[in-house]
Amino acid sequence: MSDDTIKTAKNGKRPPQDRTGIEIGRQLIEDWEKAQPDNYFSADIGFQRGLEYQWGSEEYKKHVSQLNNFGAKIAKIVDPLVRVASLDENLPRLERFDSRGERIEEVIFHPSHHEAGQIIYGSGMMSLYGRPGNNLLSLALFYLSSQNGEAGHNCPLACTAGLIKALQALGSGRLKERYLPQLLDSDYRTHFHGAQFLTEIQGGSDVGANATTAELIDDETGTWLLNGEKWFCSNVTADLALTTARVPGQGKGTKGLGLFLLPRLLEGDRLNNVYIRRLKVKFGTRSMATAELELRDAVAYQLGPVEHGFKNIMIYVINTSRVYNAVGVAGSARRAYLTARSYAEHRTAFGGPLIHFPIVQDMLANMRADVAALLSGTLHIVKLLDDLEIGEGNQNTEGFLRMAINLNKYRSSVLATNVIIKAIELLGGNGAIESFSVLPRLLRDNIVYENWEGTHNVLLAQVQRDIRRYRYDKPFFKAISRLLTNVGDEGHFGEGHDLLQQMESEIEEILKMDELTAAIYFRPFMDRLTDLYYVATLASEGAWESAEKKDRTKMQLAGLFFNRHIVGKEPKDVAFYDDLVSRLC
Repeated sequence: MSDDTIKTAKNGKRPPQDRTGIEIGRQLIEDWEKAQPDNYFSADIGFQRGLEYQWGSEEYKKHVSQLNNFGAKIAKIVDPLVRVASLDENLPRLERFDSRGERIEEVIFHPSHHEAGQIIYGSGMMSLYGRPGNNLLSLALFYLSSQNGEAGHNCPLACTAGLIKALQALGSGRLKERYLPQLLDSDYRTHFHGAQFLTEIQGGSDVGANATTAELIDDETGTWLLNGEKWFCSNVTADLALTTARVPGQGKGTKGLGLFLLPRLLEGDRLNNVYIRRLKVKFGTRSMATAELELRDAVAYQLGPVEHGFKNIMIYVINTSRVYNAVGVAGSARRAYLTARSYAEHRTAFGGPLIHFPIVQDMLANMRADVAALLSGTLHIVKLLDDLEIGEGNQNTEGFLRMAINLNKYRSSVLATNVIIKAIELLGGNGAIESFSVLPRLLRDNIVYENWEGTHNVLLAQVQRDIRRYRYDKPFFKAISRLLTNVGDEGHFGEGHDLLQQMESEIEEILKMDELTAAIYFRPFMDRLTDLYYVATLASEGAWESAEKKDRTKMQLAGLFFNRHIVGKEPKDVAFYDDLVSRLC
């Protein structure tokens, strides 16, 4: 260090700086922040057209206003509220007793959490379940909400939806009359929130190892007392929860479990005998309270025949949550793509905006293709659920959905995580900064999504068992073939038919192995098969879009996804990316 430099430092002065570059850099970041969408629905043309394709134009028009209004509120009002609620100092905290020492078992949330909840529940997405055939509309609203990540409310929404469906199908007249009106209420302040308390410390995904016991005390009303512990209880202070417990004399494993409705409050607003041990300190979904519980003679009501408890929780609760999970990660992936694309448009480096570099265009196009593919495959599943509810499905539909829901939950979460990681990479060092963008929170939430409602291995094991027992692969293959036939010559997807036939032969060879050995080959096989399903739904949608809207963007995205994930090749023409990225939104 020179003497002049030391003297300057001692005098408290610094050499004059040219602040032009610094000011330009800050201005570009400000411009990027201002460029974020102020309406997640109007900004998402691909989503709009996907809904129009599934519903038809006339039905779609009926819902545009509701979706548009909610998309604006989620972007302009809920987004900043969720950011505040997710700060470390504003996370949920447990208060077990009030000032007089009375047990309250309460979780305290920051006011921003409740403000966001009023808007999210005010959309009416839960009240839509008052009549059948509204899954697509409800989950379209949920997709918009999920562009803020789990947001402290999206897990409870999924749990509430499953509880509503279980109560509608299995509940006694007395239970329906008592609880359904408030479960379907769209006013956050009076709405009943749902939860599901299933896992136990020794069980986890192995629900058959659960040890919580049930004792019948009133056969006429189906009232039981539950005793035991529950290990991972999200939305822990929900008004109602679905839980499993072991019924005396019913045997070991899952067949010994009954399904029960567990209220937080009993008549006279007395707390039920449900004790919160502690809140979980989670990696993600941190603004939504998850806890460990003890049940000590907790009052619960039987839902459906106790001998069908596990079967019913899979049909009405777990399958519902797995669909919600896939829609949730689709929303997160979409938001990550938007964040990265707008950043690439505004951030300059090495002489120009990032978006003009072919390698960045390659990243953005592939991210957009993944988002489009997993969303298209998920919307197709949701529409078929509606068809079943209104009596337009059949056994093939049921078999297809049994396999598709599990594969889609697994694969969509993997693709979404990869999209979010790529978005973080595009932002460079800024991508890792919590206060800079939503991306770190989206990544943490998505890792939790990956494990919720069945880990990857559990889901794939279930799919393999279902194929061995019921051959649900048959309607799944037929559905893909039918979708590819809809595409015709559009996009040159004939190669998909050949691959599908080859995979039908491959699965027969895998099934000749014992189940444990087959599992090693099963995962990469199902990755390719699920990706081919995504290609089929997206290409079918793209063919419609090309004919109706005179736009080939979605068909090109389907081709890009097909070539990269299934064929294993990338376009070598730089102009392809430049043209495609210029049209993506």
